[in-house]
Amino acid sequence: MQKREIHSKEEYETLVLEMQEHDRLYYQECAPIISDYEYDLLLKVLEKYEKEHPEHVLATSPTKRVGEAPSKGFVQGQHMTPMLSLANTYSEEEVKSFLERVYKLTENQNLIFCVELKMDGTAISVRYEKGVFVRALTRGDGISGDDVTANVKTIKSLPLQLKGKNIPEILEIRGEVFMAKKAFQMLNLQRQEEGLDVWANPRNAAAGSLKLLDPKEVAKRKLDIIFYAIAEGEKYVSSQHELHVYLKNLGLNVGNEKYYAKCKNIEEIMHFADKIKKERDNLPFEIDGIVIKVDDLFLYDTLGVTGKSPRYATAYKFAPERAITRINDITIQVGRSGVLTPVAELEPVHLAGSTISRATLHNQDEVQRKDIRIGDYVVIEKGGDVIPKVVEVDKHGGQAPWHMPSTCPICNTKVIHIEGEVAVRCPNENCKGRKLRHLIFFASKHAMDIEHLGEKIVEKLFLSGFLTKPSDLYLLNEEKLKTIEGFKEKSVHNLLHSIEKSKQCDLCQFIMGLEIKYVGKETAELLADHIDKIDDLFHMNKEMLLQMEGIGEKTAQTILEYFQDHSNIEEIELLLKYGVNPKSSKKQKNYDHSFANKTFVLTGTLLKFSRDEASKLIKERGGYTSSSVSSKTDFLLMGEDPGSKYDKAKMLGVKILTEEEFVKLL
Repeated sequence: MQKREIHSKEEYETLVLEMQEHDRLYYQECAPIISDYEYDLLLKVLEKYEKEHPEHVLATSPTKRVGEAPSKGFVQGQHMTPMLSLANTYSEEEVKSFLERVYKLTENQNLIFCVELKMDGTAISVRYEKGVFVRALTRGDGISGDDVTANVKTIKSLPLQLKGKNIPEILEIRGEVFMAKKAFQMLNLQRQEEGLDVWANPRNAAAGSLKLLDPKEVAKRKLDIIFYAIAEGEKYVSSQHELHVYLKNLGLNVGNEKYYAKCKNIEEIMHFADKIKKERDNLPFEIDGIVIKVDDLFLYDTLGVTGKSPRYATAYKFAPERAITRINDITIQVGRSGVLTPVAELEPVHLAGSTISRATLHNQDEVQRKDIRIGDYVVIEKGGDVIPKVVEVDKHGGQAPWHMPSTCPICNTKVIHIEGEVAVRCPNENCKGRKLRHLIFFASKHAMDIEHLGEKIVEKLFLSGFLTKPSDLYLLNEEKLKTIEGFKEKSVHNLLHSIEKSKQCDLCQFIMGLEIKYVGKETAELLADHIDKIDDLFHMNKEMLLQMEGIGEKTAQTILEYFQDHSNIEEIELLLKYGVNPKSSKKQKNYDHSFANKTFVLTGTLLKFSRDEASKLIKERGGYTSSSVSSKTDFLLMGEDPGSKYDKAKMLGVKILTEEEFVKLL
């Protein structure tokens, strides 16, 4: 990965926004597009800039928070003590620096360290009262997380009743929910048979499974859990290595003792790391490194925390795995917006536990920058968590440089390249490639969220001629589906049930499914908040749209153009005719509240709520939220370290609310 540097405040703010999107993809969608290693490198770039320019630090920077936003469908629960995340190291030198900091802070050069495996799963906090399991929370923002008690209860290795001696009255423990490699393979085989998208790796599968709303479905995923720390409750031990034994005696899974070690120095720590690296592929579960902890638990309070990470522990993460293989061909994938993406068709190679035969090349600039050609031997990299990518060319295969085709490979229309943009597009809205991608998006969790209708199934239905536009979905029946190869009675039943279920959708989901240019999730929510039914959008003019805080000239224009197109109106009317019933979120709102029809902008760090929680409370009371301050803003909700939005609000005379004032108004 090319080293990233920040030279200005604007570049810093751009990177913060980019990292927020990576956080959303990782924690909410369970579908990251970069590896942990790349993410951590970007985080270090942010940390370096913030250290040098503290006056520019944004409260929304990923360095200031831990993890995920609340998931739809789950209530939130408060952690008894903050759930922190570990700092990461990738080299022996960085591990040495960690040890030296600890030696300096404790004034003790003879410390013992406990080293253990860093499970590649999803962090969890579990609470027992009088020895009985009562609650499980995801990490969330570190202060509160999703209550996934019912789902965690389905994990067979979790004791619902602790055993043995010295059981604390209250015990909150930290651990990792993961999926064993065998269970992961079985799950993906099953998904393939049902025509669903397969999970990229066990960690994403575990995180996605925890967020299912039906515990019966979670039980089928065969999740596992391992524990490594006590957050609250009497420990009855004084060291980390004793803690493993204590937790094991309570009936809790702490893993195999041969994967723990006590180390006195850097040499012993690195020896353990090398041993684990060699055994990594033979482990029954995925790991992405080791964790190094000060063994003496009584030093934890003394060492304290820095930002979102404890000073008494660090993770030493293994670098992404690489392999060399040959590019047999470069094909083109046409996206739903017409963007052409080059894809490397590879000589199959085993890497990070799976066989890799394809890798995205992103765009023509990337191909030209790395000078990637058909026939080249290339280095591919996969950090165990995302789609593989071509890192560099190992040696050229003798063929000419690759160029993006001048016409669309699907419909043969001449492609366009707008100056200043990286993307090359097919402008033909009737291109079959674009239509297919639009259908895939319509069914995806970002829009109508139709279960059992993955990418491969959509493609089969499209190629069969049964599916050319979204409304065709609601004309599918048992007779049609049974004529398609691979569709058995159960898969037919599951798909028809999911399609029927999708008819009762949120208005916001429906608007997303229409795929109006420049209308993302936030704008779709905004539109849904202002209308009672989809037909209301048919009659809106530009002035009405621009009155909505958050909708600008460009977006208003594309919305108008969409609803002026007769074919779009016709398709919406067909969807409604076939039983799709988008429900307005306005019905759940309190329009008698003082927040009704008021626009809020949030800034700084809130202590009682996450940003998403505060936004939800505002919207439930009939208000709106926007990301920028303008003359249309009614209130600025201000937390700690408010930043430039506070200055702009003062200048414009916007009413500024402290968190205490906000709570009173609620």
